[in-house]
Amino acid sequence: MNKIALILTIIGALNWGSIGLFQFDLVAWICGGSGSLFARIIYTVVALAGIWCISLLFNPRAKAD
Repeated sequence: MNKIALILTIIGALNWGSIGLFQFDLVAWICGGSGSLFARIIYTVVALAGIWCISLLFNPRAKAD
């Protein structure tokens, strides 16, 4: 679970990087707009993965296995 959350968080970070650098939202482009149901599901899953990774930050024994 930790590895999946980390991968999703990295994908989210890369998407935010593309928005910041190039004003290009890859998720919205793939899903047909940022307001589409599929895009909103992806954004939500990535956000949940980020919340999961917060627990890894405070758990010294957590590994990305």
